[in-house]
Amino acid sequence: MLVTDACCTLVPYFEVQDGQLAAFQTLGARFVEKTRSESGCIHYAFSFNGHIAHCREGYENAAAVLAHLDNVGALLDEALKIAKIIRLEVHGPAEELEILKEPLAELNPEFFALLPGLRRAGEAAIPS
Repeated sequence: MLVTDACCTLVPYFEVQDGQLAAFQTLGARFVEKTRSESGCIHYAFSFNGHIAHCREGYENAAAVLAHLDNVGALLDEALKIAKIIRLEVHGPAEELEILKEPLAELNPEFFALLPGLRRAGEAAIPS
């Protein structure tokens, strides 16, 4: 079944300091574990290209994004001691982006308004 895609997506890229990649990857696993309990999270994972890390994350709406950031705030503080955000995009419906602009302003994101699209309904199995 197809449904209207209205999810909010954070697209952060981190540049990890020399010699800190293993430590950042360990933090990434902790982020994933902490995020596992968030009901508004659609998908969440890290990918790497050398010392550049990308967190692939999607949420049902802006409220779920804010709940996630509150949930992982202490871990993000740890991560920013060994890496810096070099790019942050936020994608979602315009009305959801408006909710996020002020709370995310300090991170200097680029906002991309989502046009109508589609997504398959139902949850994929999440291995434990």
